[in-house]
Amino acid sequence: MALVGSYVALSRPLVLVLPVFLLAWLRFGIGGLATLHWLKRPADEPPMSAATRKYLFLESFFGNFLFSICMLSGMSMTTAVSAGVIMAAIPAVIAALSRVFLKEDIHPRTWAAIACSVVGIGLLSLSKQELPTQDLQGLEGSFVPNNTLLGNALVFGAVLCEAAYAVIAKKLTGALSPRRITALINLWGLALMTPFGVYVAWSFDFGAVQPASWMLLVFYAMAASVWTVWLWMSGLKNVPASSAGVFTVMLPISATLVGVLVLGETMTALHWLALCIALMGVLLATLPGKDGARAA
Repeated sequence: MALVGSYVALSRPLVLVLPVFLLAWLRFGIGGLATLHWLKRPADEPPMSAATRKYLFLESFFGNFLFSICMLSGMSMTTAVSAGVIMAAIPAVIAALSRVFLKEDIHPRTWAAIACSVVGIGLLSLSKQELPTQDLQGLEGSFVPNNTLLGNALVFGAVLCEAAYAVIAKKLTGALSPRRITALINLWGLALMTPFGVYVAWSFDFGAVQPASWMLLVFYAMAASVWTVWLWMSGLKNVPASSAGVFTVMLPISATLVGVLVLGETMTALHWLALCIALMGVLLATLPGKDGARAA
């Protein structure tokens, strides 16, 4: 989760030099090359069922394809600090999706956590901090204006995708190895993004991209498509999903820290208030109660 937060923040300088669809396509291409040797089915692993194949597609569709589009497009219009605050809603959204799709009961503290997340995100809409005008290239250059509110909404869309990813992942870890899951959902992401990526790449000037941006792209691709997926799937094989939710607190914290310490963004008083309220929601959703059980 700390790695996810860092690459969410560091994707902001990348979307200033690479079109969103091209960036996502390159990410899956690099990740696909890095995980090719993980595709082979282990001898002790049974063949995939129809249900497992469906979950693999949904995991990649929400967690790779839609998440990348929402997060990268959103980061082109908002700040890493704002994205960090919004990402603090993930534990509460996971709880809500668990209620809807897994029919799990939601503790009153979790409803309070959801309310905190809504309030924290709502406070961001009151911020009048303007972002510098950005010269975006490719397909998204025509439809991504300098609109912070829309950017925040797209980042929240990425939150929904990440929550769906977390819920579906538990289904997959019981049927496939973490390495094979990582390789397969990455290939699905590459297949889904290829038509858009090829279209943008056809007219893109690759020579204008500086070496530092290419290096950052490699880190982003490996973190987003390989390291974080493998770590998360490996953890879910041994830890209940409700316990894993505790560690999502690292995502907004690391995204915010990278935004401030690495990207030089500033934290306004409203940002601090929104982050504190959102993190209070994380605590309400994940800390054990008197009976030792977590709310989420």
